[in-house]
Amino acid sequence: MTKIKLRHQMLFLFFVLFFAGPTVVLIVSLFAPGWTWPDIVPAEYSTKALQSILLHSNSIALHLGVSVLYSLATTFCALLLSILPAYHIARVHFAGKNLLQGILLTPALIPAMTFSMGIHHVFIKFSLADTFLGVVLILTIFSYPYMFRALISGFEAYSEEYELCAKNLGASLWMRLRYVTFPLLLPSMVAGGSVVFLVAFSDYYLVFLIGGGVVPSFTGYLFPFITGADRAMASALTLIFLIVPVILFVLVEYSVRRFYQRTELY
Repeated sequence: MTKIKLRHQMLFLFFVLFFAGPTVVLIVSLFAPGWTWPDIVPAEYSTKALQSILLHSNSIALHLGVSVLYSLATTFCALLLSILPAYHIARVHFAGKNLLQGILLTPALIPAMTFSMGIHHVFIKFSLADTFLGVVLILTIFSYPYMFRALISGFEAYSEEYELCAKNLGASLWMRLRYVTFPLLLPSMVAGGSVVFLVAFSDYYLVFLIGGGVVPSFTGYLFPFITGADRAMASALTLIFLIVPVILFVLVEYSVRRFYQRTELY
């Protein structure tokens, strides 16, 4: 038992260092714009990056807010687009099902550059280029397979007899969705939605190509600093980029727990 406990502690320490280490480096770099190799510790410290963040807070908030907005819209659209096909794939047996599933998962298997060049021409024809709607659509098309695959696993994880039992007891379609399907499918929705949100929120190329620089994005605001010489500002923006998904996932975790706690009361 002692060896197993020690092994678990070592594994936990490894993951803490693996994930927390880069974050610590970012925090130090935030206050050390001149920290370069081979210095082990920074030679000098400065708060210029924080001052610059406060100075440009309105612009940063705008790009961050739009990024969160189109990422949430993409997650919602991916859910709507995936739920019926996922139900059909999980519940119905027919010839060519694996082939159809593979075709539906294709956008996640093709490189973003290859995927986007052809569809960009279509978006220009339909006046969807350089629009918020176009950004949401391209991100939905590219990322919905993650939601689709998660929902298939969710439907396969429980038997449809739960829904049939509720139907035989007189439950309406809405009641079956509200009290049976949705609670059982919620973990898969959260898992798929988390991946879709991260893919949309962290994407640079597709947003830049379809948005054309007209649609603000946080990755578009961050990228010049990452490739530039101002490492302190890049570190500050990267930390903001890291904090937003963490806050959203904590809120989602809290909301899911509250939902199940309230469900148990009925």
